[in-house]
Amino acid sequence: MAMRIYNTLTKSKQTFEPMVPGQVKMYVCGPTVYDSCHVGHARSVVVFDVVVRYLRAMEYQVTYIRNFTDVDDKIIKRANEVGMDARRLAETYIDEFHRDMDALNVMRADVEPKVTDHIGDIIGIVKTLVDKKAAYLAGGDVFFAVETFREYGKLSGRKLADMVAGSRVEINPNKRNPFDFVLWKAAKPGEPSWPSPWGEGRPGWHIECSAMSNRFLGHTFDIHGGGKDLIFPHHENEIAQSEAAHGKRFARYWMHNGFVNIDNRKMSKSLNNFLMVKDILKSYHPETVRLFLLSSHYRSPIDFSDLNLKTSEKALDKLYALLTRLDQEADCAVGDNGSFVGAYWKNFCEAMDDDFNTAKGVGMLFNLVKEANRIMDAGGESAKTKGTLAGMAADLMRMGRVLGILQQPWQRFFEERSKSRLQGVSISPETIDALVAERIAARENRDWERADKIRNQLEKDGILLEDKPDGTHWKVAT
Repeated sequence: MAMRIYNTLTKSKQTFEPMVPGQVKMYVCGPTVYDSCHVGHARSVVVFDVVVRYLRAMEYQVTYIRNFTDVDDKIIKRANEVGMDARRLAETYIDEFHRDMDALNVMRADVEPKVTDHIGDIIGIVKTLVDKKAAYLAGGDVFFAVETFREYGKLSGRKLADMVAGSRVEINPNKRNPFDFVLWKAAKPGEPSWPSPWGEGRPGWHIECSAMSNRFLGHTFDIHGGGKDLIFPHHENEIAQSEAAHGKRFARYWMHNGFVNIDNRKMSKSLNNFLMVKDILKSYHPETVRLFLLSSHYRSPIDFSDLNLKTSEKALDKLYALLTRLDQEADCAVGDNGSFVGAYWKNFCEAMDDDFNTAKGVGMLFNLVKEANRIMDAGGESAKTKGTLAGMAADLMRMGRVLGILQQPWQRFFEERSKSRLQGVSISPETIDALVAERIAARENRDWERADKIRNQLEKDGILLEDKPDGTHWKVAT
């Protein structure tokens, strides 16, 4: 079936038709880099990473832009608090963002522009808006006049007449209308600033994305993405200033991912329940986190809790356990056979074509696990059986590649999983390996009493042993 995307602008699913057949231009709002990356950031980044992966799997040529806001009130405030240069602070958190996202197997965007590298582009758009009387100078700042854009509110569904000043909108006595928003801020002592036709200053928040998307994707592009919290005022203002400046439609499809709750409570600074990615990864394998984030539809809210992470952890173990069986028992070379297109891959694509329904897509993986295990449990060494399992393995790996999971050899995965679980166990990997080696020697010498004592000792420490044809393996009990 044709790919359909829920478009926030039209409040409906629409058949996806890129401007140029076979090519997709996509812009996603990136982080304001004044602090570590939290799980809310991770959800948005992982969601759109999968969108790009799937579009490319469907052989679209994708140009993917994700920006960094590296000059902003929050960055300046944090830099002053810690006594650091604002630009240096921003670069520190950009580096940390990359470390976190690399760990989560997120692909780098094709271009990751920073605001401070595009001041000239920003000034150019602001000047165009001033020349068109869509913006005005007041108190040293330049504001966009929302009443000059008749379609203001078309993304969020809000009407100017119904809005209340002070609701997510800064109240400023210099504004002609309370909902006018700043394009260029006059310089304040000690803040980063750049020369402009209106004096020294720096960009407002909203104008940066219009400038950078225009620089790399043109006046009109296919997909604009971000979190639901950006619909108003950020994305609403992007539309207004971009379309007022260029007289053309800005983005054709608007995608917004849902919020992350923490133990059924809204994630917020006031509740002090922001969970940082770097801390989460101390307790959970990165692919566990990815699988959790993709197990719900991207537009739905998700609840981040240890219970839900444990569920995803066990689910991921099942996937890798199947890869182990396919390799060891079925003598099946696990890989992505590009020439094979099986039923599970087709069903997965149907789910993804329906507004990138990763929840349903993930379900296809576990349907495959159930069927593959059933086939292997039934036995049979026929060429037909082996061919069936090889095809299922190819489908599994292809689905995993789109979701960004199953990217490690199964041996390495279980080794990393066991080591990560050792944080709650009072025994080191070196000690475990030494005891396992001692037990193997005892078994070879038919000293069954000593071998049993070592097994029992390890079980008391939370370590389970599995004797398999290729040797003895250990894992942390769950």
